[in-house]
Amino acid sequence: MHKFPYKWYLKDGYPDKNGFKVFGTFINGGGSSMGYKLAGFEHLGGVEIDPQVADIYKTNHKPKYLYVDDIREFNKRDDLPEELYNLDILDGSPPCSTFSMAGSRESAWGKEKVFREGQAKQTLDDLVFVYIETINKLKPKVAILENVKGMIAGNAKAYVKEANRRLNDYGYNVQIFLLNAASMGVPQKRERVFFVCSKKELNYPKLKLSFNEKAIPFREVKSIGEKEGINGQRAELWEKCKQGDNFSTITPNKNFSSMRLSDVKVCNTITANQCEGFFHSTEKRSLVKDELCKIGSYPMDYNFKTIRPMYLVGMSVPPVMIAQIANQILIQWFKR
Repeated sequence: MHKFPYKWYLKDGYPDKNGFKVFGTFINGGGSSMGYKLAGFEHLGGVEIDPQVADIYKTNHKPKYLYVDDIREFNKRDDLPEELYNLDILDGSPPCSTFSMAGSRESAWGKEKVFREGQAKQTLDDLVFVYIETINKLKPKVAILENVKGMIAGNAKAYVKEANRRLNDYGYNVQIFLLNAASMGVPQKRERVFFVCSKKELNYPKLKLSFNEKAIPFREVKSIGEKEGINGQRAELWEKCKQGDNFSTITPNKNFSSMRLSDVKVCNTITANQCEGFFHSTEKRSLVKDELCKIGSYPMDYNFKTIRPMYLVGMSVPPVMIAQIANQILIQWFKR
């Protein structure tokens, strides 16, 4: 049995609190927030730039503190409660598309972008450093910085080196982990980089993170009998593909990022802007909410309101992934 089940419900509540407090930045739908709560932490709330997403976060999580701010403006605030200056963990996942190996990478650095209509424009590649200033402002015992695997590849390595330097200057020891959600009890191949930073003055030992949970293939999370079908070219490609095939392998249109999932393999990474997406292994259709929730370890009764589940699930760190990391920090550092 997996330590943190990927199928769960908000209505069932969270485990008893362990006495340690967390605050989040770039909180999105609350993937990380839920992960900390599953591990017993008290999550106080966070910062989110998108008003519509912040409203969904408020509906599902009822935070004590919620700032609908650009993180740069949050860093300028002088009215923050004392509680935020006494955190055990500060968490942040700066938007990562400019570091993604599937994105435009260097050509997009320094340019402003919006993720959705109605959201403020912002440059993305410097948000890692803006978040480091948040760490320095609040000075938590531990800070987590999550990003895509591409951050430690190619020219982006210079960002890592500079991030390390700044964090060290601000009094933090830094460890960097590349982790795959598929080995942590999540039904999804999702590789992510985690900077785990601890105050030097606390003299915590080296954190050890190694996860070997049993892989969860798509057949264990798929639903049967759903009626959302596909037609046209996608339907034709689905029929021509075998389970596990990418549509681009059988069509001249290499822009297709779609694939027919395999019953015996773990689902690939769900992304927010996956306009084509993944298709069911045995039914000619797209994935439905229940399947996306299980694949992303989101609660089955999460209220997405008017936003597509794929968007929030794709933008979030899987809650179970964070729960695993938070639990090890609790065991190895906070309870030692």
